[in-house]
Amino acid sequence: MAEDLQPAIRLLLSDLDGTLLQPDHRPSAATIAAIVRLRQAEIAFSVASSRPPRAMREIVEMLGIDVPYAGFNGGTLIDTDGRVLAAHHIDPDAVRTCLQVFAGACVDVWVFADDQWLLRDLNGSYVGHERSALGYDPVPVDSFEPFLPRIDKMVASSADFELLKALEHQLGELLQGQALAARSQDYYLDITAIQANKGQALQSLAAHIGVNIEQTAAIGDGHNDVAMFRVAGLSIAMGQAREDVRIQADRVTGSNTEEGVVQAIDRYLLPGR
Repeated sequence: MAEDLQPAIRLLLSDLDGTLLQPDHRPSAATIAAIVRLRQAEIAFSVASSRPPRAMREIVEMLGIDVPYAGFNGGTLIDTDGRVLAAHHIDPDAVRTCLQVFAGACVDVWVFADDQWLLRDLNGSYVGHERSALGYDPVPVDSFEPFLPRIDKMVASSADFELLKALEHQLGELLQGQALAARSQDYYLDITAIQANKGQALQSLAAHIGVNIEQTAAIGDGHNDVAMFRVAGLSIAMGQAREDVRIQADRVTGSNTEEGVVQAIDRYLLPGR
């Protein structure tokens, strides 16, 4: 969108991992200061992540976020007092389809349900990485069957990035109208409810706080962020995002390790405010 036609932004929705957070899973001091400048300019700020809400609370409190935020790729919208404003579970038939497909592939499968991270193999390649990111431990189970009616998100994790890309395409066709499949990282393929996407989360959040969608901005680095790029008035991709993500954004900023969020706030949102 041409800059001279861009309406004044009143809400910024940001992804967390790979965007707002540094590799240590914390926001930098410069990022926190930039968010303060946003508030001083009367621009609302919130976050949307593939993380469970439980793994977002500390960051939400640290940043002083005072509007609802979205977990599970937008599948759950949480108010600042902890109330669940909206929650969407995956269709159990879609879960069964995914489990059948994953059973024939070399991937680790995780399920998020009942505010828990459930898995069958504690020694999976990315378990330690995810434990560090989430800040809590997984719960081993023998079967996911008892949780089928109330699963918030499924994840297939693998170091074979091309395999996950192929599975994303395969499940995109198999799950049409039932669920969504999108990679949140090269090594994670997320399955969420059909209503669960960051674009819907941005629309719901904007309506909740009384902001026109044209006055929203979205920033992220992953394939699951493209849904909010498509509805935001201004979309910004992180510099380290893959090319097929970057080309779907209006602007590209630096990487998260280069303070890309700070650059985007100061360059695209605050000038003239």
